[in-house]
Amino acid sequence: MMGEKQIEDAYRLASERYALLGVDTERAIQKLSRVSISLHCWQGDDVGGFESTGEALGGGLAATGNYPGKARTPQELRDDLDMVYRLLPGKHRLNLHAMYAETGGKPVDRAKLLPEHFKGWVDWARANHHGLDFNPSLFSHPKAADGLTLSHPDEGIRQYWIDHCIACRKIGAYFGESLGSPCVTNIWIPDGFKDNPFDRKSPRERLLDSLDRILSEKIPSHFNLDAVEGKLFGIGAESYTTGSHEFYLGYAVSRQVLLTLDSGHFHPTETIADKLSAVLLYVPEVLLHVSRGVRWDSDHVVTFTDDLQAICQEVVRGNFLERVHIGLDYFDASINRVAAWVIGARNTLKALLMALLEPADTLRAMELNGDFTGRLALMEELKGLPFGAVWDYYCLQAGVPVGEAYLDVIRSYEKKILAERK
Repeated sequence: MMGEKQIEDAYRLASERYALLGVDTERAIQKLSRVSISLHCWQGDDVGGFESTGEALGGGLAATGNYPGKARTPQELRDDLDMVYRLLPGKHRLNLHAMYAETGGKPVDRAKLLPEHFKGWVDWARANHHGLDFNPSLFSHPKAADGLTLSHPDEGIRQYWIDHCIACRKIGAYFGESLGSPCVTNIWIPDGFKDNPFDRKSPRERLLDSLDRILSEKIPSHFNLDAVEGKLFGIGAESYTTGSHEFYLGYAVSRQVLLTLDSGHFHPTETIADKLSAVLLYVPEVLLHVSRGVRWDSDHVVTFTDDLQAICQEVVRGNFLERVHIGLDYFDASINRVAAWVIGARNTLKALLMALLEPADTLRAMELNGDFTGRLALMEELKGLPFGAVWDYYCLQAGVPVGEAYLDVIRSYEKKILAERK
């Protein structure tokens, strides 16, 4: 393991190398330190939540694996998150689902959830300087057993989910007002059909009407930001998804709400990197869910792939850091859940740093002047520059483990804490 002096020496050499290209490594680090990743609570307990509806995980969602140590209570989940945050440089957020309400052991209908059911989360977030984001939970519930919610032909069931989403927007506003940081409240539904439907239009008309009714009450944007999330397909919705990308793109543009782009919600060969600069011409902001789809929406732990790098490059190159809310969205129960969080978050931050270390002015000038040969050569050479030394130095300065040293901390936590959970 490298010592502090070795890390600093490596950083000095790397900084000098980047300076030859006109890149200020300190400035890149400062920019990265202001980026907050919204960690997803559901990685810690396999999308279980803390209510008792009697329903198994549904809505086309599936968590595979049975690695020991799953969080069983809100406090255990917060303890695990505290460990994760201690291993990440920077200050980060938490993304909650409605099914993680704390109701004191008393059943509370999802349509009747109140801000008070999330007071424990707000108190914890305030004490640790975290922002909170939120999601209605339109799955794993008796009224979603047939895979239809906001587009349901039964008006009673549809109204139930409309009421749930309205309640969630109020909870999101409570988060934003209490913590002084806008909450992004994101609506995703599992609605669709396994086989080809005869009528593709009517479910989308019902969904459009439902969303308009949900968003009819205006909430100040400094408290709550509304987002809508599309999907290509999923288990039980292989042939038709009501809330497709095209549907929500049109909705977000026409209603000027946030569009959610999830990197696992498209065909595995389709990257969302190219979509960012296109949609941000028409919508105010984007919610980015960083995931890794392998065959379909499989939500694998984020690794340092070309796709992740391309997404982060577009965020930085387009100067979109202030308009893109970055969160993680995956759940892997086959490995240590704390490690899954840390690996994905650190990879996302690393990819952003790599993008921040590009000589943007030089590359842009080459492109404008038609020097495509020089552009290609420089972009390829950048791949071999020592950005890892800059990352290690950033971690050192932030007081978090450098390199793979975080794994020793996690293994110690697993032995002392996670292993005791039966």
